[in-house]
Amino acid sequence: MDIGMPTLIETYTLDECARLCHKLKLQFIELNMNLPQYQINKIDVTEFKAIAEKYGIYYTIHLDENLNVSDFNPYVAEAYTHTVKDTIETAKSLGVPILNMHLSSGVYFTLPDKKVFLFDEYEKQYLNSIKVFRDICEKAVGEFDIKICIENCSGYTEFQNKALDLLFKSPVFALTFDIGHYHCTGEIDRPIITKYIDKLCHMHIHDAANKRNKKDHLALGTGELNLPKYFNIARQHNCRIVLETKTIAGLMQSVKWIDGRI
Repeated sequence: MDIGMPTLIETYTLDECARLCHKLKLQFIELNMNLPQYQINKIDVTEFKAIAEKYGIYYTIHLDENLNVSDFNPYVAEAYTHTVKDTIETAKSLGVPILNMHLSSGVYFTLPDKKVFLFDEYEKQYLNSIKVFRDICEKAVGEFDIKICIENCSGYTEFQNKALDLLFKSPVFALTFDIGHYHCTGEIDRPIITKYIDKLCHMHIHDAANKRNKKDHLALGTGELNLPKYFNIARQHNCRIVLETKTIAGLMQSVKWIDGRI
């Protein structure tokens, strides 16, 4: 069960991040493509390989959280799809096994009595875009052992559930289980996580609190979660784990919590 860390805002360079990863005896870094230094045009494969070899680690990649391959503007959708295709090629060169992504819920209109999601209103067009994206990714990945894992966030909508069903028909797509998001939404995604549990291969583990004020991405042992239960799920499904705290202090505290327990 490999355990890794996210790229933290406090680590400005990859070398600094990798040095910390090695110091904490973690196996990998999840490169976050929201950060400017990890944009696709900034990833120098030779340099990133050298740093990985220097510290004895490897990488997974978290795709840009703004990623929306179903945007109704074809130029925008194409730009995001092209980014994913280029990232897959980079993943092949770096030996990256996992691309993590959020499934966009798109734009919604706020009516007097409800929110109306445009992907719900134009569901046929939305789902067709998902199928096209799936097929493009499957072709791009080819014979390489790369999984594109969809992460639960603020609760899946019905149209996203249908999108997952389409994506998971491909062996290229799999599931990321973020236990903090799951807890803070009142476990609303329980039926979907259960439905697709055989697709689970990646987890974002951090503590969380939801009883009074929603607090996410807490250091392990500082929230309400039954952490051993989730580590057991990770073992059962041979998952990689990202300790997704947002600070160096939180990461170090989480590693300390794991020692002797996991």
